[in-house]
Amino acid sequence: MIDTETIRRISGVNPRKCMKCGKCTASCPAYDEMEYHPHQFVDMVETGRIDELMNSKGIYRCLSCFACVERCPRSVEPAKLIEAVRLAVIRQQGGDHMKPDAVPGLLEENLPQQAITSALRKYRK
Repeated sequence: MIDTETIRRISGVNPRKCMKCGKCTASCPAYDEMEYHPHQFVDMVETGRIDELMNSKGIYRCLSCFACVERCPRSVEPAKLIEAVRLAVIRQQGGDHMKPDAVPGLLEENLPQQAITSALRKYRK
């Protein structure tokens, strides 16, 4: 079961810093498409309603544009929390998707090494 501490660890974000001002939501270009808005998302992580978030289609509607991150006066970074919940869903559905031994076979000449490192981090527990 995924809990608030797991999401905090994956994201590196402390949702308790949120003062619920709503600036993140006001700057979100996907506001109309999201089931839960950025400030609600932060509150739900803080209050432990992770299962609701993991079952929400809204986590896939976030554009990861980081407008919410830029507008937050307390550096809460809602987009990182949303990404952490997405990763939790991926990990729960299929466990490890990538093994370190598989990386050499994925390398292409024009593929940035950062992309492989990021994918390995994202798709491993």
